[in-house]
Amino acid sequence: MARIAGVNIPTAKRVPIALTYITGIGSAKAEEICAATNIDLARRVNQLSDAEVLSIREYIDANLTVEGDLRRETQMNIKRLMDLGCYRGLRHRRNLPVRGQRTSTNARTRKGPAKAIAGKKK
Repeated sequence: MARIAGVNIPTAKRVPIALTYITGIGSAKAEEICAATNIDLARRVNQLSDAEVLSIREYIDANLTVEGDLRRETQMNIKRLMDLGCYRGLRHRRNLPVRGQRTSTNARTRKGPAKAIAGKKK
């Protein structure tokens, strides 16, 4: 099993598909990585040599922010918004939808299960 950026990527899958298991790498970035390291898109991870895996690992380390660093950066951005007290920060703090969605109905994923209100029936 190949280990890239602290993630065990599946060996039976094609290289661009396997690279998407790393947080911060989508299908477009995975194909870009394969093109930059001269790896055929049809090859499987278990067909790669150690040198090719190493070249992928070095390319990702040099050019992309992935996994823990990306999560940390995202959390720091959210924390900055909350400390500023801007509208988006307040929405994060109250655990409500941040991007302008309606909340009178829906928004159950963000707000959690519905809470019954006493005396509402009738």
